[in-house]
Amino acid sequence: MESLEVNKIVGAILTVSVVAMLCGFIAELIFAENHGQTLAYALAPAEEAESTAGTAAPMVETVAMLLAAADAGKGISVAKKCSACHTFDEGGKKKIGPNLWNILNRNIASDGGFSYSSALKEKAGETWSYESLDAFLAKPKDWAKGTKMSFAGIKKPTERADLILYLRSLSGAPAALPEG
Repeated sequence: MESLEVNKIVGAILTVSVVAMLCGFIAELIFAENHGQTLAYALAPAEEAESTAGTAAPMVETVAMLLAAADAGKGISVAKKCSACHTFDEGGKKKIGPNLWNILNRNIASDGGFSYSSALKEKAGETWSYESLDAFLAKPKDWAKGTKMSFAGIKKPTERADLILYLRSLSGAPAALPEG
């Protein structure tokens, strides 16, 4: 290769680089966010627009509302996630977790002969209400920090409600449904 050809190649590369750099500068000038001009009208960000619109806060579904639409039959299939560690029948044996027969309104950590974690023993004076079961089933490790239960939880509120309604049916005298 002759030196003249090498000079042509290097010159072409430098020319393309300079042209690309100039195109970048020109694009920045054209598409700059503000050229010192004022906007004809300003749009409020979506968050401000929603908050100033005077609309009511989104309705949060309570456990009572979810239970009113829940299906205990669907809760049986959700309970299959629990059956690896728990039994559901009256007088059923303990597995990795305690038996869940008649769990609603039962004192927390009260199944005799079962070794509960200290996180649940601290709540021993409380009962398994609809709300506490819902919170526990959503994220056990958040509701009872330090629990031995390794289950991640049930994300969908409707699935939790189905399961809780099923657990309610596991009793000789099912607990009254919450009002609301």
